[in-house]
Amino acid sequence: MPEFIDDSTFGTYFETFEHTAWRLETRRGYGSDRAGEKYRRYLDTGTVSDDSDRPWCVNVRAQTSRGKRFERVRIVDQPPTPEQLYLLATAATNNKAGEDIRNLWRTDAEKVALPTEDFWLFDARRALVLHFDDGDGYLGAELIEDPVRIVEFCQIRDAAWHYAIRREEFLAQVASIA
Repeated sequence: MPEFIDDSTFGTYFETFEHTAWRLETRRGYGSDRAGEKYRRYLDTGTVSDDSDRPWCVNVRAQTSRGKRFERVRIVDQPPTPEQLYLLATAATNNKAGEDIRNLWRTDAEKVALPTEDFWLFDARRALVLHFDDGDGYLGAELIEDPVRIVEFCQIRDAAWHYAIRREEFLAQVASIA
């Protein structure tokens, strides 16, 4: 069983990193999204409201104004799940705040042997591996600082980023398979 960090410290990693915060998202959906009112409204209307004043976006703007980078790659199924379509819609606000969120088809991720675990990588020095239950509920984050594992995470990041597609181009691909 992994040793999880104290959840009260989770947010500090996004304020104290020096250069880059990078994430790989591999799940077909997240329980926290499905439980939220914003997701239910999306299912009803097909749209999301601009919530760029939420704490995440405020911090992204603050950190990127200091020259830091927030980046992530989301693995998406063909066709995308409703949760993945929701994340594609909400990415517009995150991108506007300064985060660079890109997407990669799951089949392409499998071709380059990307793992199925979600993680954040900070400054190529530490990682938070996110653990979930079978219902996509968040269990906790495991801090990894072992240099060998960090090099593996850096290699995963480099491969995923190389093949990932910017949101606008990816949305056009999604539309063409609908």
